[in-house]
Amino acid sequence: MPLDQLLRGIWHHRIAVLTAAALLFGLGAGIVLQLPRYYAAQAVIAPAETTGIATSSLLSPTPMLGGGLLDQRQSGHFAVYLDVLRAPEAAAMLARETGLLAHLTALRQAGAMGWLRRLLGLRLEADADDAQSWLERNLAATPGIGTVTVTLTLTHREREAALDMLQRLHALAEAKVKADLVELTRRRIGFIEQRLAAERDLYVRNALYDQLGQQQRSLLVAAADQAVAARLVSAPMVGLRPAIPNRPLLLLLLAVAAPLLALFGAACWVLLAPSAAGRRLHQAELPFLYRAGAD
Repeated sequence: MPLDQLLRGIWHHRIAVLTAAALLFGLGAGIVLQLPRYYAAQAVIAPAETTGIATSSLLSPTPMLGGGLLDQRQSGHFAVYLDVLRAPEAAAMLARETGLLAHLTALRQAGAMGWLRRLLGLRLEADADDAQSWLERNLAATPGIGTVTVTLTLTHREREAALDMLQRLHALAEAKVKADLVELTRRRIGFIEQRLAAERDLYVRNALYDQLGQQQRSLLVAAADQAVAARLVSAPMVGLRPAIPNRPLLLLLLAVAAPLLALFGAACWVLLAPSAAGRRLHQAELPFLYRAGAD
């Protein structure tokens, strides 16, 4: 079909196109406005490389072909810190010290799914596995582009709960890394002191004293510094209004998508309608052709 004929066909159905676009936009807007909204608590962190203990392969920018910007894997104590944030230990802490289980239980009992669970006799109370799943879904760690910083984002329906949970998670992960580091350093110091008590060779004793001094320095730094894994570049904060989902942006995208979908449907109708009409005309003429051939 020529383009001018297609455009004339769409213009002929312009009222239907406008009506379909309005209906699509209204349906989509109704769904967007009914979506639950969440507060987003955010904090910007960076590897605590200034302590001299926490090491990372991304401490300084490196050429792209050398693996700096292409390789987003974290290492050292900072990587352990990020893993602890989503560990079962973190989910258990939230379930024990916050109202997360009560919040999840209320969500499981609400709505059509809650009615279905009651009808089928399914479990309504949230447990530790539900808390772990919630933490994995709602906590995000986004690396910065070209920097060593990472943005932590925790979403929750309640503003105070989102901020409190993010602060608790950061404190738990930092305390876990610090406790493991102190325990490891103390074990090394104890082992080196045992070797020094039994060693008689002067050169070996000097090497052991050097190792002992390094471990004592590490223990001193770990005990004196509050951050051994991640330093807060920006303290945890949460907005005054819900941020997720972004309703204005979704409505703007819907205002663009709805007319396009309506135009696409009209174009398909115009392209298919002549073929259908032609087939109906051809089928109607077949008996006359057969009758003429018989005569």
